[in-house]
Amino acid sequence: MTGTATPAVVIVPGLRDHVDQHWQTLLAERLAETGRTVRTVPPLTHDGLSRQARVSALDRVVTQLAEPVVLVAHSAGVITTVHWAQEHRAEVRGALLVTPPDFDTPLPEGYPTPEVLAANGWTPVPRSSLPFPSIVAASSDDPLGGPDRVRALALAWGSRIVELGAVGHLNPASGYGPWPRAEDLLRELHPAADHIHIHG
Repeated sequence: MTGTATPAVVIVPGLRDHVDQHWQTLLAERLAETGRTVRTVPPLTHDGLSRQARVSALDRVVTQLAEPVVLVAHSAGVITTVHWAQEHRAEVRGALLVTPPDFDTPLPEGYPTPEVLAANGWTPVPRSSLPFPSIVAASSDDPLGGPDRVRALALAWGSRIVELGAVGHLNPASGYGPWPRAEDLLRELHPAADHIHIHG
């Protein structure tokens, strides 16, 4: 792989995997329309709560690509990405890490408990500096991660933090849908994204 190759975009979903109207799904469709190489980590058919299974699924996608990559992760996909970065090496040009959850604090009802997360290998969440540039996009009212806790994670990972304001968990349940700012943040991560145009 060469340093001038246009990076592929790898979408790393959260525990709910593919959601039709999720901004990650819409982003992947828009980028593919521009001719950009885009891959989404596929849903797991079993061991869906296994951190190691999700890390392995991400690694399979990355290693199948000939070009370097930019990672676009949301929610638990951020934690998957951070664990992957501790265990694997690839030519990663950057990572957009959107609304990471705080797995060290009990999540709202309906989400895995701290005990379940620990049993499936999610905690402790790595707090080492990431070996590639990264942006953490943080919400001021995310029910899955308080702003102070998310800022602490960003600091530990060596990420630049971008405050999004009150956007909830930035998912369809919070009213998103399309999120055009993702393209802006991708352009900041790597100049090769300069040709990406926001549609609509």
